[in-house]
Amino acid sequence: MALWKPDPTFYPSPRMAAASPREKLAYVAVFNPDPSNGHHDAMCVIDTDPQSPSYSKVVGRLEMPGVGDELHHFNWNACSAALCPYAPHPHVERRYLLVPGLRSSRIHVIDTKPDPRNPTLAKIIEPEEIASRAGYSRPHTVHCGPDAIYVSALGAPDGGGPGGVFLLDHENFDVRGRWEVDRGPQYLGYDFWWHLGYDVAVSSEWGTPAMVENGVQPELLMQGKYGHTLHLWDLRRRRHLQAIDLGAENQMALELRPAHDPTKAYGFVGVVISTKDLSAGIWLWHRSNGEWAIRKVIDVPAEPADAALLPPALKPFSAVPPLITEIALSTDDRYLYVACFGTGDLRQYDVTDPFSPKLTGTVRLGGVVAHGAHPRAGALNGGTQMLEVSRDGRRIYVTNSLYGAWDKQFYPEGIRGWISLVNANPHGGISIDPDFFVPFTGERPHQVRLQGGDSSSDSYCYP
Repeated sequence: MALWKPDPTFYPSPRMAAASPREKLAYVAVFNPDPSNGHHDAMCVIDTDPQSPSYSKVVGRLEMPGVGDELHHFNWNACSAALCPYAPHPHVERRYLLVPGLRSSRIHVIDTKPDPRNPTLAKIIEPEEIASRAGYSRPHTVHCGPDAIYVSALGAPDGGGPGGVFLLDHENFDVRGRWEVDRGPQYLGYDFWWHLGYDVAVSSEWGTPAMVENGVQPELLMQGKYGHTLHLWDLRRRRHLQAIDLGAENQMALELRPAHDPTKAYGFVGVVISTKDLSAGIWLWHRSNGEWAIRKVIDVPAEPADAALLPPALKPFSAVPPLITEIALSTDDRYLYVACFGTGDLRQYDVTDPFSPKLTGTVRLGGVVAHGAHPRAGALNGGTQMLEVSRDGRRIYVTNSLYGAWDKQFYPEGIRGWISLVNANPHGGISIDPDFFVPFTGERPHQVRLQGGDSSSDSYCYP
């Protein structure tokens, strides 16, 4: 009798995912800032198998048919959440990449089978469908959930708000509609994730499309107008539960990293900048006496710098802000990685006790002033930005582009794209891998996804 088995890359628990085989390929969204060079944005495939003769090289490329997409965050159509006991689709497979264009609002559905090195375009979800069925625009973050594909959006088609979340069907990728039944006071949108063991979702804030698409607006920043609030939601009933304000000086509360263990009710959020002193920080949300609370657990100060070496936006301050624009949590919930786009630092913290993180390692790649070097490529520009941690926690893939309009403000010389690999010691400490470096000429890599899943692609229903 034939058995219908779930996708072998789905794991019931984060512990089992961490023991899975090493990734052999990585997919990276590549932004082309100058379409006049004859290229469009692309999905590139990188060989990550150290036993392969093409290791650390681009081995596949799929260009998008449109112009001006600005590929940004993306994710798999299905993941380990499909093994939750209430999931209605346990036999979907991790096959398609859902790749939004943050500028164009198109979502590209990319098929990685039958040949994972040569993905093909299966479907395009046009912005008009998203707008008419959900009322949203500028799709940003994609998460494969137990019941649907969840996509956060920055705002409305006219460039205003509110931002929010909409759903895609797992089977045909049709837009189902807006997720929120009662959004409460939530208006700005950005990231969205959950605690499946508690039926609670969390969302964060950046700004409306009009607030972010032309770069940082200093007057909005200094007035505290960018996002600084976390929102808690009833995941099943799709209703707002609680808003937690971090304070208007803590501008742009962006990436959310909840504990992978579904029995744990805490998570980390990165704050890009404090208007008080240009520092950046990491905050811990947690459940306390039946309510959700938050506290700052990591502070990263700005670094003094010669104004002559700074871009115009930073000259008045004679300092380089760290600019925490990305964080990543290892699958075993032990190490938190913090990317500082301004200084170029990648920091590793032991968060075994999430209330008391301990700095256990730092490397520097790029940076506004530092230009931290790679052993193979020498001095770099851009700064550590997107991070992806392998399921076993031993490798961190790092890219150096944030968002086209924002890149110009902090790196006006133009970002020269690259992907680097940082190795993690299981007992603490990180180091730059001298044998892995992928340069991009005239293009900028953003998010990386690993074949079979990674630390931020999957969520789990079992500890």
